[in-house]
Parts: sequence; C-alpha cells; structure tokens
Amino acid sequence: MKTGRLVIAGLAAGLVMNIGEAALHAGILADAGRTAYAALHLTAPDDPMNLVSLLALTFAQGVLMGWLYAVIRPRFGGRFTAAACAGLVVWFLSSVYAAAYLHSGFPGILPHNLVWVPVAWQLIEYPLAMLAGAAVYGQ
Repeated sequence: MKTGRLVIAGLAAGLVMNIGEAALHAGILADAGRTAYAALHLTAPDDPMNLVSLLALTFAQGVLMGWLYAVIRPRFGGRFTAAACAGLVVWFLSSVYAAAYLHSGFPGILPHNLVWVPVAWQLIEYPLAMLAGAAVYGQ
C-alpha cells in the first residue's frame, strides 16, 4: 500500500465530495434549508467553524474511502470496480445511515427533501469522488 499516494488520493476524493456538497447545499437545497430554518424559528449558524468542521470531516471521509479502495483493489482487480465499491460502502455507512437516523430519530423536524435528496445525490457523488481518487492513486 502506497501511504503517500493513498492520502493524496483520499484528499482528491474529499475535494470532489466537498465541491459536490457545496453545489448541493448552497445551490440546489439552499431555499429548502432557509425555509426549514424559518419554519423552526431559527437562524442559520454563522460560526465559520461549522463550515471548517464539515470540510475537514469530508476530507477525512475521502481519506478513509481512499484507504478502503487501496485495501479492496487487489481483490476486485479493476480500478473502476474497486473505486465504485469503496464509494458505495462509504455512501451506505454515512449517507444512508445519517438519513435514516434523521428521518426516524427526529421525525417531522426536517422536510423529507432535506433528508433524502442528499442520499440520492451522494449515491452518484461518492463513487465519482473515489474514481477521481483512484486516478490519482494510480496502479
């Protein structure tokens, strides 16, 4: 396992995921998010550490996904198959779990589109991010 390449590949995957999340939450779901805050009589937090935490966690997620890719690639052979599988595993363990937890644990607080649209978005985003990371990781 090439540790340096693994970290760089994971950071590349994290970058793709951070760009995708910015497009999703600041663009596609921005109005729905503002509406949800207004319905709850809250204001959106303006502490920059919230954004820093999310960015750092997404990069860490990318590095973890890169590690998983490096571990399973010898068994799966092809770069595409291993990258897609690593992306889908991380998608399931993070996105699907988080959405099910929010939906079932806090019913009625968030609208369904704010809970489930990210799951559908990330179903595409995570494997694509790991494909970008796999291209950086190389042979």
